[in-house]
Amino acid sequence: MAFTIAIDGPAAAGKGTLSKAVAAHFAYAHLDTGLLYRAVGRRMLDGVDPLEAATSLLAEDLDADDLRTPDVAQAASRVAVIPEVRAALVDFQRAFARRDGGAVLDGRDIGTVICPDAEAKLFVTASAEVRAERRFRELLDRGLETTFETVLADVRERDARDMDRVAAPLLPAEDAVQIDTSGMSIDDAVAAAIAAVTEKGATQA
Repeated sequence: MAFTIAIDGPAAAGKGTLSKAVAAHFAYAHLDTGLLYRAVGRRMLDGVDPLEAATSLLAEDLDADDLRTPDVAQAASRVAVIPEVRAALVDFQRAFARRDGGAVLDGRDIGTVICPDAEAKLFVTASAEVRAERRFRELLDRGLETTFETVLADVRERDARDMDRVAAPLLPAEDAVQIDTSGMSIDDAVAAAIAAVTEKGATQA
C-alpha cells in the first residue's frame, strides 16, 4: 500500500533530520530529493551541461562524498531554477513516492509540485539565523573553514533564489502542517512531525 509523506522547507531547517526519523518510525522508504539537485550541480561543476546531467543521473551519483560542500550546495540551487532540469527529475521522484510500503520525500516542492496528492504534508522551517548557526557548526565539524557571516549570507541567498524562482518556488502547500524548529529540540521536533503524520493516517509498515 502506498502512503506518501511530503516534507518541504528551506535549507538547514531540519527537514532532513525529521524526514529520516519519520521514515524510520513508520518503516517507510526515504528520499532526500535535494541530493538529486546536488548531484546534478556537482556534475555541472565538472563541466557537464545541467540538463544532460539530470537526464543521465545514476543512483551511484547520489553516493558521492562531496555533495554536502558549500560549492555543491550553491550549484544545486542554481540548477534547481532551470525548469528543464526540474522536469527531468520529476518522474524519478513521483515513482519513488508511490512505491509500496510508504515513502517519505523531503525537498522544496514535494507537497506543491511533485506530490500534491500526498497523504501527509509538512513544511519545516526556522529563522535564517538559527539555520545559519546549524549549518555553520555542521561545516566546522567537517573541518571546513568558514565564518558565521558567510554562512548566513549563503542561507539568505539560497532562500531568495528558492522562493523567487519561477519554476516550483519554495512555499508551503495550503494543506501542509507547519513546524517551526527554531526553538525546538530535535526530539520535540521529531515528536511533532510523527504526531502530525499519524493524524493524517500514517501507520507503521
